[in-house]
This record gives sequence, structure tokens and C-alpha cells, in this order.
Amino acid sequence: MPESMLLAAAVGVVAGALAVGIVLLLRRLVVTSRELGTDVERATYQTLHLASRAAKHLRGGIGAGDANRAGRHLRALLGCESLALVDAAGTVTVEGDDAVRAVAGRLAAEASASGKTQVQRRIRIGDQEADAVAAPISASGTPAGAIVAFAAPVRAGLVRATGEVADWVSAQVELGELDASRAALAEAEVRALRAQISPHFIYNSLNAIASFINTDPAKARELVLEFADFTRYSFRRHGDFTTVAEELRSIDSYLKLERARFGDRLRVSLQIAPEVLSTVVPFLSIQPLVENAVRHGLESKEGGGRISITAADSGAFAEISVEDDGVGIDPAVLETVLAGGAPGEHVGLRNVDARLRQVYGDEHGLVVETNMGAGTLVRMRIPKSQPGRLATSADAGTPDGRLEP
Repeated sequence: MPESMLLAAAVGVVAGALAVGIVLLLRRLVVTSRELGTDVERATYQTLHLASRAAKHLRGGIGAGDANRAGRHLRALLGCESLALVDAAGTVTVEGDDAVRAVAGRLAAEASASGKTQVQRRIRIGDQEADAVAAPISASGTPAGAIVAFAAPVRAGLVRATGEVADWVSAQVELGELDASRAALAEAEVRALRAQISPHFIYNSLNAIASFINTDPAKARELVLEFADFTRYSFRRHGDFTTVAEELRSIDSYLKLERARFGDRLRVSLQIAPEVLSTVVPFLSIQPLVENAVRHGLESKEGGGRISITAADSGAFAEISVEDDGVGIDPAVLETVLAGGAPGEHVGLRNVDARLRQVYGDEHGLVVETNMGAGTLVRMRIPKSQPGRLATSADAGTPDGRLEP
């Protein structure tokens, strides 16, 4: 076969292969485009994606360190040339041309004072001119700053979009403040529990220790160590969560100190499933129930009584209960306590119930069965799987957690 014919055949094969490849590539692009959706669907996704990326940087407020990152996403969301976030104190965070910083504070102050979106034309910025739209940001009805978008020119669509974004930023700032207030409330509730522990229990514990100093120095030394362990745990300053094992160790120290005072009048039975020892629970959520059983159930009962502590594995949940055979609680009083009334009475019950509801939802509040003269049974149901929540204690996952019966 002549050389020219071989060359032509080779070129034909290559051309055919390229044609097939191009067809397959175009088909792939068409299929991929369909998978990504229509232009409107893709635009919607992009908008939601940018809003989601910005949201996590706005919860600390628009004057916080994350404002720069939020501004980057907000600028892309609005499609403006430069963007400024200005907080209530006048701190300006710029994304884009830093030359707008000189006028952004003034524009933000005017928008905040009026409470309305404002547009200004032909503003001198360096050696150029641009338009700007400034929209106020508020939180809980209080001015919190403004967002200022710069473009040449500012069109009606950008004006409307800036106002909407400002309203959305306001909502994010309010959510951040709500999170902060919830955290402060949780900390206040823990402080209330610590205040409850301090005057009553510490006084009685020190008296019990003092009573053994002369008669049984070794016992007194042991109680001092238990007292130190208990107070160190109760007054620690880190971590909103711990484990069942950690709580049980604290309860062990607490009960040893109470037995020094009650003697044989205080009896304790335990039934703890090893599977639940590593379950994460709110800090000081079980110990106050045991203290409530001692103080309000058994202390005033002639002859003392028994406390039963149970932690059972129930599939996705850990079921924990504290029961005493003490004097019980008037159901009407209990209802008032759990509703937030009767200050000073059963602080531990009300506090633990409120924190459980806050963390896990109302369906995970305390379940209390009681009546006058019939003792009290308190139960809680804690999810064993809690993504994002870790016990912060150094040895939170250690396996023991056993108490002496």
C-alpha cells in the first residue's frame, strides 16, 4: 500500500477517535449540567452556600475577629466591588478596596441613626468616584452597626439585596447573643448549685472531720482527702460536661463524708451498668439528686434510710435514677419547684431539670415520682451519642466509677 494511503488512513483513525472523544465529552458536560440543575437552581445553591459560610462568622458579632471572613462571603453574595461591616462602636472591617474605610464609618452612622437603608451617589474615594448603599443592623431592637456596599453604579437590585442581607445579619447577631445568654444562664445555674453545696454540706463535713481528729486520726485524714476530692470536682472551672464515671466518683466522696455524719443511718445500694460509665452528661447533674435525697429525704427521717442509685443501658440512652425511702415531697410543692417557684427548696432538682431540658429538649427533663411519706424516685434519660460534646476532664473516660455500697 502506498505510503500516502497509510498516512491518510492513520489521519482518518485519529480524526475519528477525536470526534468520538468530543462527542463523549459534550455528552458528559450535558449530563453534568443537568445534574447540577437549572441556572436558577445553581444560583439558589450558590446564594445559600455563601450565606451558610458567612453565618458561622457572624455569631460573635460584626466587630469580632471573624468579621473579615464574614465580609468576604457577604461581598460575594452581594456582588459589590467593596463591602464594609461597621459595628456599634464604629469599628470598620473592609473587604475589597481599603480606601472606602474613610467614608464607611460615616455612612454606617447615618444609616444606623435613621434606621433605614440609605443610598449615596458619586462619593469621592481616593482618585475615583463610586456609589454606596448602607443598611442598618440591629439586635433585639438595639442598633448594632451597619453594612455598606460600594459599586459603580449602585443599582436598585443591590439596594434591595443589601437591605435583605442586613436583616439576615441582624438575625445572626441576635442568635449569637441568644447563645451567649444561654451559656451565661448555664454558668449561673452551675454557680447556684455550688452555692447550695457550700454553706450546708461544707459546714457539716468539717464538723464530721473534726469529730474524728482525736478519736480516729486515720479516719479524719481519709475524710479530709475525700473532702478535697469532692470540692475540687465541684468547684472546677472548666467544662460544662463530664461523664457518668466522673459524677459517680464525686458521689462516692460525697457519700463517704455523709456517712461520717449519719453512720449506719445512711445505707446505699448501687446498680451500675459498665456500658454507661463513659456516657457524657451535664456537669453536676447526678450528684445534686443524691444530695437532694440525703438533705430532703433522709435527714429529717427518724432512723435514716436507704438511697438506691441505678445507671442502666437502654439502647441509645443511659437511664439513671436516684431513689430514697425518705419523707417524700408534697406533689403540689414539687410542681411549684420544677416550675421555678419556691426559691431555696430543692434547688438541685429544679436546676438539673432546667439544664437537661435546655441541653436535650423538654422530653429529657427529670421524671419525679413522690408523695408525702412515700419516698422519692428521680429518673433521667440521657442520649449516649452526643456529637460535638466531649467531657473536658483529663480522665473523663476512665472506666471504673465504682462506689462502695
